[in-house]
Amino acid sequence: MIRTVRKPLGAVAGGLALMLALSSCGLDDSSSGAEGSDGGTLTIYTARDKGLAEAVVADFEAANPDYAGKVEILTLGAQEALERIRAEKANPQGDIWWGGTGQQMKQAAGDDVLAPAPEAVIDAVPEDLRDPAGLWVGEMQLAEVIFYNHDMLSEAEAPKDWDDLVAPEMADKLAIRDVEASGTMRSIYSAMIDRQYDAAGSPEAGYDWLRKLDANTKVYAANPTDLYLRVTRQEAAASAWNLQDVMLQIESQNAPYTPVIPESGAPMLVDGVAKIKNGPSSDAADAFLEFLLSEETQKDLSETYYQIPSIEMTETPAWLADLDLVEMDVDWDRIGQNESEWIGYWAENIKGKG
Repeated sequence: MIRTVRKPLGAVAGGLALMLALSSCGLDDSSSGAEGSDGGTLTIYTARDKGLAEAVVADFEAANPDYAGKVEILTLGAQEALERIRAEKANPQGDIWWGGTGQQMKQAAGDDVLAPAPEAVIDAVPEDLRDPAGLWVGEMQLAEVIFYNHDMLSEAEAPKDWDDLVAPEMADKLAIRDVEASGTMRSIYSAMIDRQYDAAGSPEAGYDWLRKLDANTKVYAANPTDLYLRVTRQEAAASAWNLQDVMLQIESQNAPYTPVIPESGAPMLVDGVAKIKNGPSSDAADAFLEFLLSEETQKDLSETYYQIPSIEMTETPAWLADLDLVEMDVDWDRIGQNESEWIGYWAENIKGKG
């Protein structure tokens, strides 16, 4: 588990270069070649940052020349990727699903659309961050936080905890990524319901909280880029999103954002990667997973792209060592069982009605 102190995060973004120079050849040198590969295109469905995904693929191809020019990336929301994989079950078109919450990965495993990762990959990831049979593995952990445009709000005015988002002072000041298609937002909204579930004995208290949030929401952004543009252009002052992407926007786009670790804690998601069952390029999928989950690749991703790795690292990146995250106590099993119902209720009865 990652634990954190609440401290200003603006300084964390400075000084980390954004050019990714990955040189890893997989978890084991013997796995780096493409011998025995399928020879076709490796198709990756991903919800990850486009620049990050392209950089990793470029270095994967450099380390595995037989796959050079044979990798295709299709960027989708995590929920969209899950639904596509389900729809293609009888005739799979993709090989790798890269970027989805633990809840979504568990759903896919239950739908029998995933295949086990290579043993070396499974063994590299702690048991509590992967499927017991290796049908998916957590690549990293994502801290869900609040962020605000510091050209619009002062530190004193900015929200400091989740309940501040539903305060009257934040009326018409929030932009929220459209929830249904986003694994991040589905998890944040589900966590807001779950944190009040035990006291209420039902999701009703959480629904009431989401009604207040909807009332303060000025716009639901169609995708992450739309969200960033609206907050940067001062159409809205604040939002909720994952820490990694907020930090990347600060570093790469000089975005006027300040991230805030909520005082009551940040939900910590497991962001996973999986091999699609009966995909057309099975060997290439195995090689990519071994490359992605190697310590060298994960070290570079953590240092350059603010990832919190799931695998055990011999050395913790400086920015992460200096950042003590307070983790919210969340029942992810309960969320996994109820997320579809909860988000469906929100979409039907709460969204846009405040």
